[in-house]
Amino acid sequence: MNHFFSPSARTVAAVTASVLAACCVTACSEDRDEAPAAIRVNQVGYVAGEKKFAYVMGGRDTLADAGFEVLDERGDTAEHGSLGPSLGGWNDTYTAVRTIDLSSLDRTGTYRLRLVGADAGPETRFRVAPARQLLDPLRADTVRFFGTQRDGEDVLADATGREPSHLTDEQARVYEPPRTGPADDGATAGPEPAEAGDPVDVSGGWFDAGDFLKFTHTASYVVAQMLSTVRDTPSVPGLREEARHGLRWLDRMWDGETGTLYAQVGLGSGGKEARGDHDVWRLPEEDDRLTVRPGEPDYLIKYRPVFRANEPGEPISPNLAGRVSAAFALAAQTEAEDDPAQAREWLDKAAAVYAQADTRPDQGALVTTIPADYYQEHSWRDDMEWAAVELSRGADALGDARRSRWSGEAATWARAALREERGATLGPADVSALAHADVLTAADPDAGLATELKAELGRQVETGRERAAGDPFRSGVVPSDFDAVPNTFGLLATAELYARVTGDHRYDDFAAQQLAWVFGANAWGTSFVVGAGDLYPHCLQHQVANLAMSRTGRGDILRGAVVNGPNDADLLKEPDTFDGGRPCSFAPDGRPWSEFDGHGAGYVDDVRAWQTVEPADDFTSTALYALSLATTRS
Repeated sequence: MNHFFSPSARTVAAVTASVLAACCVTACSEDRDEAPAAIRVNQVGYVAGEKKFAYVMGGRDTLADAGFEVLDERGDTAEHGSLGPSLGGWNDTYTAVRTIDLSSLDRTGTYRLRLVGADAGPETRFRVAPARQLLDPLRADTVRFFGTQRDGEDVLADATGREPSHLTDEQARVYEPPRTGPADDGATAGPEPAEAGDPVDVSGGWFDAGDFLKFTHTASYVVAQMLSTVRDTPSVPGLREEARHGLRWLDRMWDGETGTLYAQVGLGSGGKEARGDHDVWRLPEEDDRLTVRPGEPDYLIKYRPVFRANEPGEPISPNLAGRVSAAFALAAQTEAEDDPAQAREWLDKAAAVYAQADTRPDQGALVTTIPADYYQEHSWRDDMEWAAVELSRGADALGDARRSRWSGEAATWARAALREERGATLGPADVSALAHADVLTAADPDAGLATELKAELGRQVETGRERAAGDPFRSGVVPSDFDAVPNTFGLLATAELYARVTGDHRYDDFAAQQLAWVFGANAWGTSFVVGAGDLYPHCLQHQVANLAMSRTGRGDILRGAVVNGPNDADLLKEPDTFDGGRPCSFAPDGRPWSEFDGHGAGYVDDVRAWQTVEPADDFTSTALYALSLATTRS
């Protein structure tokens, strides 16, 4: 899984200039042992009417007597004051992080922020505007990202110059899963062909991340989130059609005649005898041009294997059955008014997948991907709850008599999830926040269950708020863990859902802090969404972006992509290696990113660092959903 694009000289110059003006050095101590101070702001902008905080990081002595001043567009002083108390140190260089409270600024406009009481450096600019004005362009960008992820015949070539790719997926062969034991070279051994089974059409869909694998596990999560966004939030240009694109692929992955759900297209890591997707760096359309025969190392790159989630007609892993059913049922809801006949087809497909779920799975037997460590999951009752409540809503939209049965089953699964599974942060491994919120709004739970579900949503957000209380930048996630940025968007979405279903806005300030963190109010002073703010990832580990940028010269072809962000600093000590990609490494003002690492977390904008700058579909769909909910806050 990879992503990358190299900025042009013009882009580098523009970004570097904006970083100098907006993110980096703003005040210097005369004591050379003290670090220069750096201001961190939400580079996208602060929502009018909400709490607004910027952060200043520096040495204790540097910031001891510093204050701040804010100038409006006319150059008049709009706010001034002292820095807030230190929230703690970040690393050995930046021994203090202090706040600047900008909450009094609610008039729409662009402001300039500077330190006073210390050697003043370049000013930092920030915006204040209504939520829709700030977030709608970002929501549109996330949809655009999925356009660049398309596979098959229907690709969007305007940004990347892409051509149709993996057309052999129209006649793909089913394979047995790869052997799990190590091959002679230490890599996973190649798969063996299935004994029987006609070719299947699994063409289209989206690449999962920076590579070209396609997974039912993440695609169903993404489609369902997209359709929930269509149903519940203001419209986003192109979103409905992009959701339909993913939905058409999910439909191909479900064979209703044989009762078979296909889980994956493509082999990840191969071995000496059979190379996989992760073993080659190229544009996807190059796979179709290969001339290969069975048994040759690149055969499974051109003729990609398909792996089943279940044997034909046998029970389906309940996590997959639940989320695929939820996606089909949400399609029924969103199509009910315009095309009732098509909506009924989607509802019937959702019901069929749901009915085939294995609701007594063996311990550790949940199917996600091949191998499962690409996406691990340990809960499944939340998926079944999600499916049941969306089936009930779909039935309600179509006047289907099965509504009451599914509504009751949604409540039953909700109780089971509360009893057996402790919900984690919203993401592809845990959809309980989505399921609980919809049960509360659509399934008519009794008072006791409603109280428990609201409390569970609150607990999930409270876990993040407790973490934020001990973090100098008020981040609700552990920045040295994987998925720091998507988990932040998951917390934001859950906070918004909690406010929706309870009317309690106690977490609004926390949500604003998380939004600021992902858009630049963090130790590294960068946004983690491509195209958002003044500084954002440029050298993503993404094969299309890496190679297409060298051909098109464009440095913004993955606008809207969401990356992992900071991760365990130890993981970045030995960069990934690969053949065929363009080298790319970007750091603002030539300063190493490691200067800003702290609390065990590191970040680097380098094509070799999939741990920090590889985008993924589920990262981006969670951001889309969270940002869409944030635009509707009352």
